[in-house]
Amino acid sequence: MIDLGDWKEPLAPLFADARYLKIREFLKKEYSEHTVYPDMYDIFNCFRYTPFGSVKAVLLGQDPYHEPRQAHGLCFSVQDGVRKPPSLENMMKELKSDLGFDAPESGNLTKWAKEGVLLMNTALTVRAHQANSHANCGWSWFTDSVISLLSEEKEHLVFILWGGNARRKVPLIDRRKHCILESAHPSPLSAYNGFFGNRHFSKTNEYLTAHGIAPIDWNLCE
Repeated sequence: MIDLGDWKEPLAPLFADARYLKIREFLKKEYSEHTVYPDMYDIFNCFRYTPFGSVKAVLLGQDPYHEPRQAHGLCFSVQDGVRKPPSLENMMKELKSDLGFDAPESGNLTKWAKEGVLLMNTALTVRAHQANSHANCGWSWFTDSVISLLSEEKEHLVFILWGGNARRKVPLIDRRKHCILESAHPSPLSAYNGFFGNRHFSKTNEYLTAHGIAPIDWNLCE
């Protein structure tokens, strides 16, 4: 098992669950017979880069990018040297509009992860060129359990939910303890229906600051 730091204890019951063991068996077959993203050693990068004790916000994606060299275990993020997908380009436009930060050359969001933003997809793997191909293999149970765990065990988190798939997770989150920010997805198909102008980057920091928590440095160019 890859070292998951302080996530090891809270995730232990999930990894011991028969439902996760079924996911593992499924993935062994998939990785041996098909091209699957991300690399098997990057599947749990969202936990590796954002320790349990450091989580301030949760940004939910759907499933990993399914083209070569894109996915590396953080939702919406691509590896250095890879062209930004349209949704990520729109996120950078909103970041500029909201906080004035210029878009970086790279679409790698590892800095946000290290700032305390859990960049988790609802499915952690995908078969090459086939979006949502692993959506029904059990990942939804696993990631829903992570959301519920964070809601129960922590206080004053910001859950950033863009698009219908992410917004369906609202019932898992205790509104009395956490902030939920919802809007349309940054996809070009929906960004003009409520994503642009949502100001979720600044609203996240306003909530954190109001509860005595250091704000997130969203600037990717530093």
